[in-house]
Amino acid sequence: MSKDTLQTNMRSALKWAGGKKRVIGEILKVLPVKGKKRLVEPFVGGGSVFLNIDFDEYLLVDMNKDLISLFNIIKNQSAEFIIDAEKFFNGDNNNPDKYYDLRKQFNATNDPYERSILFLYLNRHGYNGLCRYNKSGGYNVPFGRYKHPYFPKAELAYFSRKAQRATFIQGDFETAFSQARADDVIYCDPPYSPINRTANFTAYTGSSFTDDDQRRLVDCAEKVKSQGVPTLISNHYVDFTRELYKNAAKKELFQVQRSISQKGKGRVKVKEVLALYK
Repeated sequence: MSKDTLQTNMRSALKWAGGKKRVIGEILKVLPVKGKKRLVEPFVGGGSVFLNIDFDEYLLVDMNKDLISLFNIIKNQSAEFIIDAEKFFNGDNNNPDKYYDLRKQFNATNDPYERSILFLYLNRHGYNGLCRYNKSGGYNVPFGRYKHPYFPKAELAYFSRKAQRATFIQGDFETAFSQARADDVIYCDPPYSPINRTANFTAYTGSSFTDDDQRRLVDCAEKVKSQGVPTLISNHYVDFTRELYKNAAKKELFQVQRSISQKGKGRVKVKEVLALYK
């Protein structure tokens, strides 16, 4: 772990529902960093945690194949990627017809570089930072209707520099735990347990994250604890997680703003929990 624990205030290049940039301070209050050289994230998502906490190395895993492909391309081909991606951020492409044409192009191609450029375009022009696929694997987020979608040039360049210390792997979260070593600390930001059982929006990769998956995650945390590897898990603090995390060494609660409808009145404060296994 380097001396500068909180290195920067850098945003992710992606808009990401549930991103952790605003709560990095809360995470750092609980994350055990002493003597640890590598941060492991089994659910890297938009990457805000890795971007804002400084370690010697990172192991960053996610089930989303497009996300990991994008991150590896930014890591290895940043100059070329930034030039090519910026061409899509112009007024001509910021309308529903063009958006849906490019979304169709994204779903039709298997070329990793083309998909990565279009993934960034769709992410920045689509609705509300969502990343969602249908059961056939087709990206299906609707047009976002933003006046001037932001091209994250500085964020992409910074990501590329930071990513030189990172390994990105596509896979289930157990992939990350299976590679844990003594000088690791693990931070988990899984799809959250729903606030109520009719509000389950966890299908970011085309498959839902179930209660059994939540239990499996705790089992992984308990297993690596015996190797001296601490794990910190974020989630909503609801009846299910209150019971699920009852054996955690420490639980830190705090409140966050959550939008539960498209209207401003739908923004409510919701309790979150950080559960530490060590």
